[in-house]
Amino acid sequence: MSKTPNYKRKLPILAKLLLERSDEDHPISRQEMQEELARWGLSAERKSLYDDMEQLRELGLDVQSRRGRGGGWYIGQRDFELAELKLLVDAVQSSRFLTKRKSDALIHKLEGLACVHQARQLQRQVYVDRRVKTMNESIFYNVDRLHGAIAANRVITFRYFEYNAARERVFRRDGAKYRVTPFGLVWDSENYYLAGWDELHKEVRHYRVDKMADITMTGMRGHDRGDWDPEGYARRHFGMYAGRPCPLRLRCENRMAGVVIDRFGLDVSLVPDGEGYFTATVDVVASPPLWGWLFGLGPGVAVLSPDWAVEEFKNQLKAVAAAYNPSPDGADFLKTDETPDAGGTQHGTSGGAGTGAV
Repeated sequence: MSKTPNYKRKLPILAKLLLERSDEDHPISRQEMQEELARWGLSAERKSLYDDMEQLRELGLDVQSRRGRGGGWYIGQRDFELAELKLLVDAVQSSRFLTKRKSDALIHKLEGLACVHQARQLQRQVYVDRRVKTMNESIFYNVDRLHGAIAANRVITFRYFEYNAARERVFRRDGAKYRVTPFGLVWDSENYYLAGWDELHKEVRHYRVDKMADITMTGMRGHDRGDWDPEGYARRHFGMYAGRPCPLRLRCENRMAGVVIDRFGLDVSLVPDGEGYFTATVDVVASPPLWGWLFGLGPGVAVLSPDWAVEEFKNQLKAVAAAYNPSPDGADFLKTDETPDAGGTQHGTSGGAGTGAV
């Protein structure tokens, strides 16, 4: 038998052995290599192993060697460093939109990019306060389909649902299909949202991806995106709720400058307004999460205009106060026309035309 067939068999076996079982702290000795080859009915002399290692280097593997007691060969630089894999595992494990089963499957694949010794360090649990994994396995594949439709600029159809108190799916529009040109995906409040042109309402709306079912890409060319700005769209929509767009003018204590910049970016204009105060005008969509954000800042921030926004904020504050001071029959308990879904997308507002999904 010629040496060529055996030689071609040796290299993949040795490469697999090094990739799966070696690192700087766990080199593979010459004896271990010979024993592994023997399992496959192959033999190797000492000199030939040195030649094999050189051949693997020429093929792109970073094969390093260590002399002396406990020495041998190991893989030095890998495609992913251990710290990078830990970061990826943490991101997968803490992602709410991935089911536990999908998270476990992805982490197992990431472990395959490390040797067995490093993989043990990837079997970790990241604690994320009160984060609940999604129950919808299809979201992982929905995101992939949507990326394809966005790249192809094609109209998609889908059905949109919410959960009732019995944890059952209830489809909106009586189960009728939505027709939307997908513009982009937005990550907000631990959820994916699709923003796109709604063919029925003739405006840009957004939809929680984990509540989209039966997504199909059609052959119809999509609506022109124009200068649609995904970053600006996400910044204006607090919690991805729909509402009435407006330039909101705020008067803030100077200590609130960092809070305002963190939310609206360094481009926001902060105009001094008396001793210890500044004003800022920001483009937002007025919605309950916006009022909640402002309420959380306390008296350090006041809404100046527009007038209807000032009144709407006041009404929200009165409604919350009424919930803690109800009439004997409970008639004054918190009443509101807004009915947000479980993920923060509001459908229908008291302030004007909404931009969310209905």
